[in-house]
Amino acid sequence: MQITTSPLAPPVVPLAPFDRHTLNQIFFEAIDRFGPLEALRTKRDGRWQSLTYREAELQVDQVAALFEEWQLRPGDRVAILSENRPEWAIVDYAALALGLIVVPIYPTLPTDQVEFILRDSGARVAFASTSAQLEKLLVIRTRVASLERTLVFDKAAALEGIPSLDALLERVDESISSYGRQLRKRAYGVAAESLATIIYTSGTTGIPKGVMLTHANIASMLAATRQHGSLRTRPGMVGLSLLPLSHVLERAAAYYYWDSGVTIAYAESVAAVPANLLEVRPNCMVAVPRLFDKVYGKVMGSEGVKGRLVAWAARIGGRIVDHQAAGTRPPLGLRLQHRIADALVFRKIRHGLGGRLETMICGGAPLSPVVARFFLGAGIPLYEGYGLTESSPVLAANRPEDWRLGTVGLPYPGVELQIGPEGEILARGPQVMQGYWNNPEATRAAIDADGWLHTGDVGAFDEDGFLAITDRIKELIVTAGGKKVAPQPIEGMTRLSPFVAQSVLVGDRRPFPALLVVPEFERLMHWAKERGLEITDRARLIREAPVIALLEAETLGRLAHLAQFERPKKLAILSEDLTVDGGLLTPTFKVKRRLVEKHFQATIEALYAEVAAKN
Repeated sequence: MQITTSPLAPPVVPLAPFDRHTLNQIFFEAIDRFGPLEALRTKRDGRWQSLTYREAELQVDQVAALFEEWQLRPGDRVAILSENRPEWAIVDYAALALGLIVVPIYPTLPTDQVEFILRDSGARVAFASTSAQLEKLLVIRTRVASLERTLVFDKAAALEGIPSLDALLERVDESISSYGRQLRKRAYGVAAESLATIIYTSGTTGIPKGVMLTHANIASMLAATRQHGSLRTRPGMVGLSLLPLSHVLERAAAYYYWDSGVTIAYAESVAAVPANLLEVRPNCMVAVPRLFDKVYGKVMGSEGVKGRLVAWAARIGGRIVDHQAAGTRPPLGLRLQHRIADALVFRKIRHGLGGRLETMICGGAPLSPVVARFFLGAGIPLYEGYGLTESSPVLAANRPEDWRLGTVGLPYPGVELQIGPEGEILARGPQVMQGYWNNPEATRAAIDADGWLHTGDVGAFDEDGFLAITDRIKELIVTAGGKKVAPQPIEGMTRLSPFVAQSVLVGDRRPFPALLVVPEFERLMHWAKERGLEITDRARLIREAPVIALLEAETLGRLAHLAQFERPKKLAILSEDLTVDGGLLTPTFKVKRRLVEKHFQATIEALYAEVAAKN
């Protein structure tokens, strides 16, 4: 294939030699270095409980012994349907040690998608976390021919014939210590090229595909992360695990934390994250933009005197960031103003995030430069990166001493990035997947004959080699006039409003773009109540003229600077949330654009019909 090379593509930074080429080496060598340190932390019965590295190793030995008792062999698949918890990591490491292949499943997936993944992967064993997750397996286990054993993590959820993991471990022979020595030797014999995991992409379109990643794929990416310096860690730090471990970014971060002596504290749930941040007080974490958008919206949504103070502080912080980006020293007056802003506003925001954050990586979706600028101005080290499940995942990232707002940073060591003829980002390197499980046709479409991974993302390099992402090729909207519109940046601008929870741009093959918006109903109802509209019914509230005017100002009003062909001309306010359970979001909260358009087809048709009638 002929590659159109961008003249701004930076030279490849060589990946320095590294000595841990499998996840098994990473696991066991960390135990030797950090044995008595706290490795895993979880909250049970209202209090946080811990496992040291040595205690975690003993449990891995026990689970591996069970796998052998069940006659699992290298290459067999073990599925985990669970929220984040220590058992997730224990089963993962035990399976990897024996050369088994781990198949993570998002706990938010409906039963039919769980069935597809189990059947497609040919999993022999499946673990569920709770009775709710076990219920899915009970429905489908007789329909998945390969599935031989079903287990559950919670003791209270165990049923006849479906034991809890703890109950099985209690009967494992105490001579497990000698088995542990044998296990380490066997684990070190697992080849770097062996498959470690099959991760099914959540996918905004089509059927999920199983991404095949080897030990070497992930280990090389972890080595590149350390060399690149995007995630700074040291022994004794605490990392809050809040993205699902079925998400490749969180799982890769967990391996990195383990290899760094960082305690992994598992958030109880998405709803509990604010409380867990205050309890755990993490030093580092990875997250998706949704978390930071919500914090930003909450802070910037302040009203009255507090609102004016926050807006002033944001301006001061932004000016400080501008000086940092330019490498210039802020004038004395600005530095003094920033100290006041810090004392009155920013310190409270940092406290709400635990008060100890030293490094945060944001990935999985575009981060608004406005939000990034705000956090950096508040003294919160938030840096954006970029990657795919197919690349283990990180390909590029910003870092503390080298960053650019509006970009995803510089390429990782060992990674080649190029811009293809249609603006598509192409990637090549040691962390690129082996292909899609049971899907050679999709593999050939994703990786060409020269080894380039076609990411599906549109991007460009700036003059310093920093990569900026524009949108997804398949999500570009082409209007009836032939104009191409990238929806994600426009949607991101509207979500900066504290009154907007979700937004979706539509308009493919239409005369102009239009916007579907789901309000932040709690804030909207409070705003309406203050103006004499005490309405709790969503459908009725969004029909009120003052509410419509507010949301038009908060969305269409923010987009007045766009080119005429990009600017949405109409707004539809939705009363129902877009959810994973409803099938309109992926488990990582990406919009399934085509399904949203189909679900709200009548609403969309009415928008365009109204304009046509007026013309």
